[in-house]
Amino acid sequence: MDPTDHLDELLTCRLDFGRKQVQPSSIVIFGASGDLTARKLIPALYHLFAAKQLPDPVRIIGFARREKSAEAWRAELKAGTETFSRTKRIDSTIWQAFAANLFYCQGEFTDPKAYEKLGRQIADFGQEQLCNNLLFYLSTSPSQFAEIVERLARARLLRRDERGPGWQRVVVEKPFGHDLVSAQQLNRDLTRFAHEKQIYRIDHYLGKETVQNILMFRFSNAIFEQLWTRQSVDHAQITVSENIGVGSRGGYYEEAGALRDMVQNHLLQVMSLMAMEPPVSLEAESIRDEKVKLLKSIRLLDPSQVATNVVRGQYTEGEIDGQPRLAYRQETKVKPGSNVETYVAARFLVDNWRWSGVPFYLRTGKNLPLSASEVRVQFRPTPNVLFAAQCGSKLDANAITLRLQPNEGITLRFNGKIPGTSLQIRPVRMHFSYDAEFGAYTPEAYERLLLEALEGDATLFIRRDEVEAAWSIVDRIREGWGNQSLTDREFYPAGTWGPVAADQLLALNGHTWRNPQPMA
Repeated sequence: MDPTDHLDELLTCRLDFGRKQVQPSSIVIFGASGDLTARKLIPALYHLFAAKQLPDPVRIIGFARREKSAEAWRAELKAGTETFSRTKRIDSTIWQAFAANLFYCQGEFTDPKAYEKLGRQIADFGQEQLCNNLLFYLSTSPSQFAEIVERLARARLLRRDERGPGWQRVVVEKPFGHDLVSAQQLNRDLTRFAHEKQIYRIDHYLGKETVQNILMFRFSNAIFEQLWTRQSVDHAQITVSENIGVGSRGGYYEEAGALRDMVQNHLLQVMSLMAMEPPVSLEAESIRDEKVKLLKSIRLLDPSQVATNVVRGQYTEGEIDGQPRLAYRQETKVKPGSNVETYVAARFLVDNWRWSGVPFYLRTGKNLPLSASEVRVQFRPTPNVLFAAQCGSKLDANAITLRLQPNEGITLRFNGKIPGTSLQIRPVRMHFSYDAEFGAYTPEAYERLLLEALEGDATLFIRRDEVEAAWSIVDRIREGWGNQSLTDREFYPAGTWGPVAADQLLALNGHTWRNPQPMA
């Protein structure tokens, strides 16, 4: 055994001693017959139950239009959990105990009587905390959010003034609006009946272990904080790539596109964590304050500047891992002449003291060669003397890469001498792997997010002003695109890293994309 292992254990710092304890509560899932419930929510709740992290007691009610019994719903959920849970197999004894807490309420979202029935069902649980501590999860179309919250309030299941015993919270899924105006209206509609601190806007990306580790990496290691400035950093690249097409989501993608689906939430959230200032504390509002400050510091593009700072793309026919892929325009529910983007690359500048003049390149796309998410901080090149003078562009600049998924880890890239009698230099890397270091499972994002919502910890959820700041950035880009048709330089074959226009975007500043690589 390495003698340093024992020292590392002694230096392990627990930060969750003051963590809020979950209280007995009831969870109501609206849209309980939908795909998200079967694929993500119930498997996450099952694993939390198996780990004894859910409240005791807890009740879970599915609310949906379809007529079915509680027994039939439980059977459907068991099959879904066996198919979609991270372990695939479930323990029959644990499932039986978990399923005893699952109930079903049939009703229309627009029917006041359905909410009265829901209220009676909750009241029948008997225990005061189960009746008063209520988490409402809105896994429905965003157009139904406002009405559901209003109906809950009128049925006295949701109290905005927070008088009386217990608590009520509302979790809403993305997309939260389709532009700034609709997001602002939705915020107004929700806050008529629920206080802002009762609303938990979910972005499952923030529940990923490695995304959370960005803050830990930055603010618990002094050596890196000294480098995290414009004096050391040349530019940063954030890549979220997918090696699949839109599949059955063609209809949704025709309305959303990659800019709304990925950039407005996932990529800007990662950028805010990577570039924000140190918060004054680890409290939720302190962290969210700094994220909002960063988002508001991103320079808004004038529509006339979009063409030179943002690239859109759309995949055509191609091949990935030997498998043929359809063009986007051939996908189900996609218009034959669609100009919807399946790829976005953008160059953002941050107008604050730390990052002034440092470009942040964000890109995301479907049907790219590899599914990966990573943040790469590229440091300034060495002065053009000594080794740099002789090697020129072959002397690679140092970089730190945070691999968010898959093969989660952190890599420091620097130059080293190749052993031998000749003097040769090439890039080498120091790599930290989550799997090799900890050997522990990484919980699904929804497990962490559901638990935090039950605890009342809003750190990993998106605040009202965060949503609106992100839409302010994205709306300018959409305005710049207008109704223009895609050009030849904006199409890319499936299986490539994007359109030629994306390479040209970085070339304007003498930069090149560093594509994620398969990692052992």
